[in-house]
Amino acid sequence: MRGWLAAAAVALGTFTVVTAEMMPVGLLTPMGDALGVSPGTAGLTLTITGFVAAVAAPPATPIAGRMDRRTVLVLTAVLLAVANLIAAAAPNFAVMVAARVLVGIGMGFLWTFAVGVAPRLVPEHAAAKATSIVFSGVAVASVLGVPLGTFLSGLAGWRAAFAAVAGLGLVAAVVMALLLPRLPAEGPVRVGGVVGTLRIPAVRAGLALTALLVGGHFAAYTYVRPVLEDTLGAGAALIGTLLLVYGVAGVAGNFTAGAVAGPNPRRALAVIGVLLAAVMPLVPFLGATGVGAAAVMVVWGLAYGGVSVSTTAWIAAAAGKDREAASGLFVGVFNAAIGGGALVGGAVVNTVSLPGAMYLGGGLALAALGVAVLTRRPERKG
Repeated sequence: MRGWLAAAAVALGTFTVVTAEMMPVGLLTPMGDALGVSPGTAGLTLTITGFVAAVAAPPATPIAGRMDRRTVLVLTAVLLAVANLIAAAAPNFAVMVAARVLVGIGMGFLWTFAVGVAPRLVPEHAAAKATSIVFSGVAVASVLGVPLGTFLSGLAGWRAAFAAVAGLGLVAAVVMALLLPRLPAEGPVRVGGVVGTLRIPAVRAGLALTALLVGGHFAAYTYVRPVLEDTLGAGAALIGTLLLVYGVAGVAGNFTAGAVAGPNPRRALAVIGVLLAAVMPLVPFLGATGVGAAAVMVVWGLAYGGVSVSTTAWIAAAAGKDREAASGLFVGVFNAAIGGGALVGGAVVNTVSLPGAMYLGGGLALAALGVAVLTRRPERKG
C-alpha cells in the first residue's frame, strides 16, 4: 500500500509541474495587460518554460549525481513553489521570464526523475501500473490546470493563480517527503543508449507525432482565450467555464484513448489527428455562439486528452527494452513542442491574426495524421 501512496505522491508532483507550466494559457490577457505586453508576447512565458525544460531534462541525472532521488524530487517541488511566488509578485515582464526559466528547470528535473522512480515504488509486475499513476498527474494537469487557474484569476486576479500553484508546490514537497521511501541513485546514465534509440524508425515516427500534435495544440490553445474573447465577446467567467468543459472532456479522452492506445496506438493517434485537424480551425467560426464554443471545446478536449497516453504507448511499443532511454527523448521533444508551438503561434498572432493560430494548429495536426497513416504500426520488442 505504501508503494501506491508513494506513486500517488509523485503524481501530485507531476500534476503540480504541468499546471505550473501551462498556467499562463488562461491568464494571457490580464497578465499581458498588467505587465505591459501583447498577448503574443505574453505567450512567450509558455515558450520559455517548454524550451528550458527540454534542455534541462537530458543533463538532470548527471547533475543530481548520487543524490537520493526522493531528495531531488522534494527540492524540485520547492523550486517550483519559489518560482511561482516570483511570478505572482513579478513587477515586469523580465522578472516573469526569470520565474518561468526556474519553472522550466523544475519541470525538466521532475519529469526525468518521475520516469525513473515509478517502477521502484512497487513490485516489478506492477511497474507499468505505477508509471501510469505517476503520469496521470500530467494528463489531468494538461486538461484541468488551465481552467482552474482561469477560474481563480476571475475570482481573485491572475497573481492569485500563480500564488496558488506555489502553495500546491509546497504541498507536493511535503507529501513526497512523507510518503516516498529512500531512493538511492542506481547508476550512471549512458548517453549513447539514449541517442541509439533514434536508430529505430518507429521511435523517430513517434517523436515526430509527438512534436506535431503537441506543437499544433499549443500553437492554437495558447491563444484560445483571446480568440474566444474576440469571437464570442466572452468575459473571464464564461471563458473559465468553457475551459473547464474542455478539461472535463480531456480527462474522459485520456481514459478512452488509454483503452485503445495500449493494443493499437496507431489507431488512437490517427483518430486524434483527424479530430484535432478538424476542430481547431472551426474555433473562430463556431466559437461565435455559446453552444458552438462549448461543442468545439468538448471535441478538442476529448481529442487532446488522449495525446499523452497514446504517444507514450507508441514510444514504449517501438523502443521495447530501451523504452526508458527513449522516454528521455520523448520528454525533451514533448516540452520542446510545447515551447515551439507557443512560439510559432505567437508569431502568427502578432503578424497575421488571432484566428491564424487556430489554422496553424489544425495544419500541424493534419501533418501528424499523415505520419500516423503512413508509418507502420509499432510492434512491442522485449
